[in-house]
Amino acid sequence: MRQSTFVYSFLLFTLIACNNINQNKVQTNDTDSSFAKGSYGYDAAFLKLHAGNIIELKNDNAKILLSADYQGRVFTSTAAGDSGKSFGWINYNLLSSNQKKKQFNPVGGEERFWIGPEGGQYSIYFKKNDSFNINHWQVPALIDTDKYKVVEQTKTSATFDFSSSVTNYSGTAFHLDITRKISLLDKNNIEQKLNIMLPTAIHAVAYETINQIKNAGSNTWKKDSGLLSIWLLGMFTPTLETKVIIPFHPQKDARSFITDDYFGKIDSTRLKVKDSVLYFRCDGKSRGKLGISSAIAKPFVCSYDFKDNVLTILIPEVHKNDLYVNGKWELQKQPYKGDVINSYNDGPLQDGTQMGPFYEVESSSAAQELKAGAIQEYHQTTIHLQGDYTTLKNVVQQLIHVDLDDVKKW
Repeated sequence: MRQSTFVYSFLLFTLIACNNINQNKVQTNDTDSSFAKGSYGYDAAFLKLHAGNIIELKNDNAKILLSADYQGRVFTSTAAGDSGKSFGWINYNLLSSNQKKKQFNPVGGEERFWIGPEGGQYSIYFKKNDSFNINHWQVPALIDTDKYKVVEQTKTSATFDFSSSVTNYSGTAFHLDITRKISLLDKNNIEQKLNIMLPTAIHAVAYETINQIKNAGSNTWKKDSGLLSIWLLGMFTPTLETKVIIPFHPQKDARSFITDDYFGKIDSTRLKVKDSVLYFRCDGKSRGKLGISSAIAKPFVCSYDFKDNVLTILIPEVHKNDLYVNGKWELQKQPYKGDVINSYNDGPLQDGTQMGPFYEVESSSAAQELKAGAIQEYHQTTIHLQGDYTTLKNVVQQLIHVDLDDVKKW
């Protein structure tokens, strides 16, 4: 029931050691100097130079940047126009190098499209009979380097598609069509999603992604030969005062459905579980990852940046009784007991090097058996709210009945 991503543990060391990534060495002539680093305007100028095929969706001061060349990912967004805070984490040095790495290109972005499972006998990241270690791990091109096609675009939405095939560890071939639509939401949409009225003082940006995988082959995808999941990963810029807050359904054995030892046990200074809410300190200073099973997960995850007063909310889909792929790097006894929600805090490796800092919030769809021509669809909404502390404190209280004063003290 635990979805693993050992990729971070080994991959970060390999990439950093080989490439000496330093986020503070971005050339000044790569960006529009009229915008400060950390602003949306700065990142928009940079991405238009280095990411390729950038699309901007906007509605007044709410803007998001997408790239067809990077699988239709959402690179970043803002709630306050070009001078406003840029919410997505971007790997400036890798993008500006114009290089492609062999195993994985961690260019960043606050929502990227991936496919699971990562490990196990049904993995699409390892070839048959290969050992489950970093030397054999390979992110498939269709979610790493392949460029997607823009099939529809408006001022507030863009749709991408791509056709490809991939073979899992057990030798099962999947021919699939991928479709991904990103839509910028307005204030009314946001209020409907949250079921609350937003105060006028709040700056907001939100988008929904509709992600599809279609069985484009002639054979049915079967549980006993491997299934696929839609896996969405968001990379965000941390502060020393950022905390992820995840409410879950209460039950006596709830703690057994929370995994907190992917990279060693997360200690009590960084992880607290109280009153059916999980609190995770995400400051980019200590590596750790956790996961939550669909048995207790709610379709709601948020993080709060107490430095800049930013509330980030993710609304994934959660289906308690469905199958979720297990990504653990081994032959598995329970390949369909994986996590639905994950969160990762970046931090230095043993040699002191670091890729970020960043933190992540991830979600995965259930895995489905699909007949030829059948489609699986997965929705997720991302919302950023920015404003004064008192106003956002009231919003959090309405949404998840958590007192931000208590979270801040911890």
